[in-house]
Amino acid sequence: MNETATKQAANGRHTHPANPVTQQDIADFQRDGVICLRGMFGPEWCDMLRDASLEAMENGAGRVREPKTEPGKGRFYSNVYLSDLDERFRLLRDASPAAEIAATLLECDSVRFYYDQLFIKTPGTSAPTPWHNDLPFWPFRGNDLISLWIALSPVSAETSGVQYVAGSHRWNKMFRAVTPDYDPRFLDPELEECPDYGSPDTPSAGKVLSWNMQPGDVLCHHPLTVHGASGNASATQTRIGLSIRYLGRDVQWDPRPHTMKLRRTPEVAQGEYPADDIAFPVIWDRRDGHLQPDGPAA
Repeated sequence: MNETATKQAANGRHTHPANPVTQQDIADFQRDGVICLRGMFGPEWCDMLRDASLEAMENGAGRVREPKTEPGKGRFYSNVYLSDLDERFRLLRDASPAAEIAATLLECDSVRFYYDQLFIKTPGTSAPTPWHNDLPFWPFRGNDLISLWIALSPVSAETSGVQYVAGSHRWNKMFRAVTPDYDPRFLDPELEECPDYGSPDTPSAGKVLSWNMQPGDVLCHHPLTVHGASGNASATQTRIGLSIRYLGRDVQWDPRPHTMKLRRTPEVAQGEYPADDIAFPVIWDRRDGHLQPDGPAA
């Protein structure tokens, strides 16, 4: 990271996106439930986070989730709460452009950190990302939630670019949560299985969006937007995507069965706004444009 960004982080201030989020971006996000923003993270951020991501995959620490594959057939690695493990991911959480991007797209005065998640597919990985939407995994209800998926490597259809069904966040429908390793703890039998909208055999549900991306580009999507991805068919290119999720103003705590286990259960009643500053710290506030005075809890 460059000297200015490092000083800002050390002083508890976030760095701004490299490019502005426009009113047209906000309108496109509201219409489609997903948008690709170009060049929002500079090279210093991308280099630092790419190195941290590859090191995380190699050291095996944390809550790793990885489907079994045949030897030599690639890896589909994922992990969560990286900011609990490495200072570089804490900088992403506490001082990066991500929170400002999220707040701007949600048109919220402030946003709270939910969790971060790393996805790496090495060359030749056949394992797909099953089609799903995110909210069935999450113990929340509401509309002001968002995921940012930051490209830390070149991304294309060949290397497992994420595909989205435009407007599917307005279906108001939750599909059965399914992880790449098909963890039965998430498989809610009361929810419908999500169709594979990437297959030509699946009836069309609308326009499917996907983007070729470069490091620093960011996909931003609503947690009800249906999405999935193929394996990584490239023989040489590792695909690295780093997600970070935020809560806005209308979120309600809703700890249903089959949702993810959090690092800390918030001390709020079901149906209440999750105003727990330890479990979900406020990262960015539009009124002063920087972190809260004490910063988020580690």
